[in-house]
Amino acid sequence: MAQLFFKYGAMNSGKSIDILKVAHNYEEQGKPVELLTSGIDDRAGTGVIASRIGLKRRVTPIMEDTDVFELIKQIDHRIYCVLIDEAQFLSKAHVLQLCHVVDDLKIPVMAFGLKNDFKNELFEGSEALLIYADKIEEMKTICWFCPRKATMNLRISDGHPVYQGAQVQIGGNESYYPVCREHYFHPDLPSEQENE
Repeated sequence: MAQLFFKYGAMNSGKSIDILKVAHNYEEQGKPVELLTSGIDDRAGTGVIASRIGLKRRVTPIMEDTDVFELIKQIDHRIYCVLIDEAQFLSKAHVLQLCHVVDDLKIPVMAFGLKNDFKNELFEGSEALLIYADKIEEMKTICWFCPRKATMNLRISDGHPVYQGAQVQIGGNESYYPVCREHYFHPDLPSEQENE
């Protein structure tokens, strides 16, 4: 039975490498998948899933006006699974379209993304996936500063934590650290005197 899965985790939890691994496993068995990613994340180029360990793959970008259901429906061969990276950037409408892919086309969908932003507020796509997903799984990683589990994303600018600003600022390790709750509020960043 097809289901909608949401796999979420903090930055650096291996979401992109996991989605590429899942795609490889299907395709190695001759089972085609459709890989998608948010068109907002252009760190490696629009329509590219890239992991921090160097693997990357060109995929179909989901733009604001993309109808994901129609996109999948028009594919002229059998799709065994739809895999979506950076799902936090999807709109609620996109997530509802994914529900139709699962329920009407009977194709499983696995969406990977962040749950909360740097202010610890839900992204629109994440909120909708938490509501509509059949199965939800946390992907774990460790805090940048200690061995505890990271549950939050700390935005950094010029060596200082940032707690206000626009929700979306595309970046990697230069802009965000995965952190535990304690280090979200009290990051162990080098002081300016240490940098001199």
